[in-house]
Amino acid sequence: MLRLRAACEFFWRIFQRGPKASDSLLSQISKCVNEEQVFDIVGNNKSRFSEKHVGYAYKTLWQFQKEKSDLMRSVPYVRDHPQFLTLRILAKDKIELMDDDTLVNVLYIMLRFAVEAHDSLVERLVVEAWRRVERFDLKILSDFSACLVDQQMHFSPLMGKIADILNRKLDSIQSLRILSVLMVNVSSVISQNFGERLVNKTELLLDTMDPSDFNTSIRIVQFLQNIRYNYHPLLEKCSRIFISNIAHLNLDTLSLILALYQSLQFTNFSFQALAREKLSEMIPLYCDPASFVKLFVALGPLAGPMEEKQLRLVLQMMVEELTSQQALAVLVTMEEMNTKDLHLIKKIVSILYKYLHVYTPVELTKITKAVVHLRVHNSKFLRILRELLFSYLRKNVIPSEISRLVQVIAMLPSSHLDESGISRVESILPQCSLSDLHIFASSLSIWIQHDHSHLNNVSQKNLRLLPKLNAYGCERLQKASNLNVLWEELKYVHGEWFEEELLEETIVALQRLGDQVTHTNIINLSSFIVRANYLSTPLLDRIASVTVQQISKIHPLAIHPILLPFSVLNYDPPQKDEFFGACIQRLISHLNLPPFLKLRIYSRLMEFNRAVCLECPEFEIPWFHDSYCQQQENKVKNNIKAVPHQVYKMLGEILGGPNYAQPSALTPYGYIVDFECILDKKKKPLPYRSQDVALNGLPSVCWGPDTHHSMSELPPGAQRVALEFLDSRAFCKNIPHLKGRSAMKIRHLEILGYHVIQIPHLVWNSMELSTKDAWMKYLKEHIFQETNHDYNFYL
Repeated sequence: MLRLRAACEFFWRIFQRGPKASDSLLSQISKCVNEEQVFDIVGNNKSRFSEKHVGYAYKTLWQFQKEKSDLMRSVPYVRDHPQFLTLRILAKDKIELMDDDTLVNVLYIMLRFAVEAHDSLVERLVVEAWRRVERFDLKILSDFSACLVDQQMHFSPLMGKIADILNRKLDSIQSLRILSVLMVNVSSVISQNFGERLVNKTELLLDTMDPSDFNTSIRIVQFLQNIRYNYHPLLEKCSRIFISNIAHLNLDTLSLILALYQSLQFTNFSFQALAREKLSEMIPLYCDPASFVKLFVALGPLAGPMEEKQLRLVLQMMVEELTSQQALAVLVTMEEMNTKDLHLIKKIVSILYKYLHVYTPVELTKITKAVVHLRVHNSKFLRILRELLFSYLRKNVIPSEISRLVQVIAMLPSSHLDESGISRVESILPQCSLSDLHIFASSLSIWIQHDHSHLNNVSQKNLRLLPKLNAYGCERLQKASNLNVLWEELKYVHGEWFEEELLEETIVALQRLGDQVTHTNIINLSSFIVRANYLSTPLLDRIASVTVQQISKIHPLAIHPILLPFSVLNYDPPQKDEFFGACIQRLISHLNLPPFLKLRIYSRLMEFNRAVCLECPEFEIPWFHDSYCQQQENKVKNNIKAVPHQVYKMLGEILGGPNYAQPSALTPYGYIVDFECILDKKKKPLPYRSQDVALNGLPSVCWGPDTHHSMSELPPGAQRVALEFLDSRAFCKNIPHLKGRSAMKIRHLEILGYHVIQIPHLVWNSMELSTKDAWMKYLKEHIFQETNHDYNFYL
């Protein structure tokens, strides 16, 4: 036993020493405690250095840097050292002898030491790695892809080659850490289908990953942000990992995660609450501007009154120390926080004033939006800002930047494009996206509305520019061939110009690209239809078809936005039973919804409970939302739409007095109608019990939620009449089709025993009803159901 133990100890010593024991240079380098010692070895042993020594020297130098804090790192000192140049010469001579790992590691460390991408050694390392790339294992391939990203080679053919290798080897990958690095780095050159495959592979591997590896989860979220895919299942899983590791997340990590979530328009309230708590605890810890500004940007939008006050106090103490970029970051965050502290705003503006001439055009547009939002009234600051914006506009050639410059110039008081500015806009119109064209049209509309000198040349050019915008917009829609690209242009396009000039053409384009609708973009299409308020049966039928076909790939949280256009626009697709059935089954599988959806679900559940009680009494479902409706009563008081006082007066004249009409009447099951009156069996109006009815108040209700009991309070043969005034929001934009909520309301009120009179705004405001006598006659005919009237306005 003793001899065996002695032998084991001997072999263990040999193993521990490894190659360093048989190589004195490696051993010497391994014993170095600083960079100078490494450089001494390099300078004294140039002729003895092999490719292994070179690789190990680079690795050791970088290890020293990693062990230092950010403030203590000496990258310029190492990079500019004479012996570092010697090491680079040695590396260049031995590139072909290096193994794959050493080759990529040397390239990686060279870039970490901020050696330029056009350096001859860097270029030769990249070329040699390109020659070997097919044989790289996945770990080396991921490191090499990171090197290409450092050199801004996101869109290079070489990155495309790496993406192709990843595509071919994807099924065999088992390391999510390696996969996540590759995913992020190749995200600029992959197709939509490949992106979906990567997401699916990530979902499979995520459950097998070490839950403490939150950096991999960050890369996954970053990948989703890069490909603009707000995929809730994966984001929720990553959020759970972040929550479980919240104690280990530092300021940099929390800032990055929150920024990624904001870019993806994704909110996880549980993580947000924990992040806010942890960031709040950091406020006393950071006294240097760089760290505090990062904290301010991360915590500011989440902060409550107490945290906001603390942030402002610390910021005021260091505001004079802020750099140009730090001041910009603070200003943009203050805009997001809607800060009201005028003293602090003035201080930040004074810092910005010093740096105005160093900001890029895009940064100036951010500054302009923020100061307009925060109501800054510094005339000198605004004048110089305006001059800089015009200066950049005259010489800029990038359409997206020109559109942003024009947009913010329009925000400033008394700002108009001169002839050179208009010429610049005209010159780039053929290259503009729909969002750029929308910005130009909106800005021109503002100037035209505020410009009363329509005879001057600039105004005339403004007017002539609008038809060109319309023509280029239509042309771009007609040439659109990719639904996802088109959506990126349409995402923020809205308003009068778009609705009047391009909406019809947009619907035609979307219908033409309907075969590209998948589970990944179906929510975008659904949200656009709701926003446009446009009933397109081909698009809705396509949404229903794709939902049925790909229901297993659609997250349950996506069901609500998919169903919304059908509900809002009051449309049932041909395969309605299969479509609604698939959606219901998908929702049933995910009934344990997150807490942040509680209020929305409660409201929807109330509406569902009401619909079942009224439309399906055979199910004997009890009405259990009466208390909820009562809780909403105060909210309703402040949100009741304004009903014309003249209508109330006319109803008083028609019915026999103000106590015969009840404005904003609350019905059983929580509906509110604009006006209610009661007619007996001979069509004679009956007065209400309360003589004190306020026009804008919510009067007390004398009948409870039990419909049968309530209706028994009316005299035999009497009937309640509900008058509803329908504005443009109650109808689809393209056709006079009543939308879902109004149609359901009339159906439910009729079940409750009402005679419902819905008066469309087009009828009430028509030429035929342009006098009080005509309005009075119209109301009489519909309230008393006279049959000899001449009007036929029901839609």
